[in-house]
Amino acid sequence: MIKANGDTEPFDEDKIRRSLIRSGTAPDMVDTIIGKVGERVYDNITTRKLYKIVFNELQKRRRPAAGKYHLKNAIMELGPTGFPFESFVASLFRADGYQVITGEMVEGHCVKHEVDVIADNGKDQFMMECKFHSRTGTVCDVKTALYVRARFWDIEKKLAAQQGKDSKLFKGWLVTNTRLTADAEQYGICSGLALMSWNFPAGQSLRERIDASGLYPVTCITSLSREEKEKLLAANIVLCKDLAKTPEVLGKIGISESRAQRITEEALNISRGNMTVHDERMIPKDHIHE
Repeated sequence: MIKANGDTEPFDEDKIRRSLIRSGTAPDMVDTIIGKVGERVYDNITTRKLYKIVFNELQKRRRPAAGKYHLKNAIMELGPTGFPFESFVASLFRADGYQVITGEMVEGHCVKHEVDVIADNGKDQFMMECKFHSRTGTVCDVKTALYVRARFWDIEKKLAAQQGKDSKLFKGWLVTNTRLTADAEQYGICSGLALMSWNFPAGQSLRERIDASGLYPVTCITSLSREEKEKLLAANIVLCKDLAKTPEVLGKIGISESRAQRITEEALNISRGNMTVHDERMIPKDHIHE
């Protein structure tokens, strides 16, 4: 197979199986889909083409699972600006009990810095630089890690002078929705810069945090068009669970009652197990456009 960056790798049926299981696909359906995919795989198929085959087969059978399988691309659809991604990252830490603010100007020892996300639980204070990428194959290299670490060292020096011995445990973070190069990972570990990428660190990667929290973005919803997703993001509806709790917003962006009910049901099913909204909740008719 040919990856987005041009590298090649062998076709790995087990990798597809793991991804399907992680998306909540039933074992018998996993076997069926893998059988269908096996019939269509050819030499030098691109990973993008393979993904589309798997996604289309899954979408025919179970839309919520297709939405979760679509997660990596769905995160990339939070663009073109990085603001929805910053809001999404903030929601992950808010779910862990942190007080969170975004887009804050912070005084450093030398200069002021705009910090994308600040998370504070009274003991720990995390300041995060979010690097959002909307194209597959894009990575954060060691130059990015060096730049981010320098910014947070400047802030840390100022905070230490202000707070003295009673200062909170401060940690600077680099968060990205794609991957980090090996050098970037090594530098982060060595320098004390916390890192979170799509697949790093093991057990606490972006993908794993999303799966554990059930906080899936609305861009996972396969019943929505790209334009409709953009309208929801513009209305600050970033999470499936938020859409399920405020379905009237669908009417406000011009979606019919019948479609809105299907979309809300899909949002509920994607978030199922991590929220208390009932499936049978009906969308208020006075908020729906026929």
